Amino acid sequence: MTSVPGPVGGIVLTGGTAVRLDGADKSAVEVGGRSLLERALDALAGMATVVVGPEVPTSRPVTFRREEPPGGGPAAGVLAGLTGFGPRPALVVVLAVDMPLVTAGTVGRLLAAVRDRRACDGAVLVDSAGRQQHLCAVYAVSTLERRSAAVDRHGLAMRRLVDGLDLVAVPATGLEAQDVDTWADLARLRHDVGPDQDRRGLHGGRAGPRLDP
Repeated sequence: MTSVPGPVGGIVLTGGTAVRLDGADKSAVEVGGRSLLERALDALAGMATVVVGPEVPTSRPVTFRREEPPGGGPAAGVLAGLTGFGPRPALVVVLAVDMPLVTAGTVGRLLAAVRDRRACDGAVLVDSAGRQQHLCAVYAVSTLERRSAAVDRHGLAMRRLVDGLDLVAVPATGLEAQDVDTWADLARLRHDVGPDQDRRGLHGGRAGPRLDP
């Protein structure tokens, strides 16, 4: 258990094979007129951000890192992301790129939960079925660094990396815990969000190409 208030960084995980999306680049898929990567960057606005995955154009400066070897899994991606910060943050927000309804408000609730508890290892979004979404969470960097020293990173399950951590549960509101694994997921989310709406009600920023089944 760690006392965690302090500087915050963000890590976006864009890797993965997207087998059920026929190998499409998830980060470039659009929901609500913005790519999934840009929506993730919106959610992490105002903090230094590391994107773990192939380098692509982005609407604001970020640092890119790759897990070694590429495709090593989300836990390896998180640990690779930690190497991309200049000044070391005390907390890191981890967000999978395929959760496009996570907003800056979601991140704010996670951070508030950590700061209210103070002595904990982080906070995690919990969906309506009670499942912890470990790729939408805030972690104490010192805790992740201690854990990483004793594990083989390649193929490491995120659940194993965070097993036993004192994480504050933050219930999801609305549809924010939904992810995009299949074309059906994408169609449903596009319907829920609407063709011209993004989370800020604006249309600035760089968007990726539309990818349809």
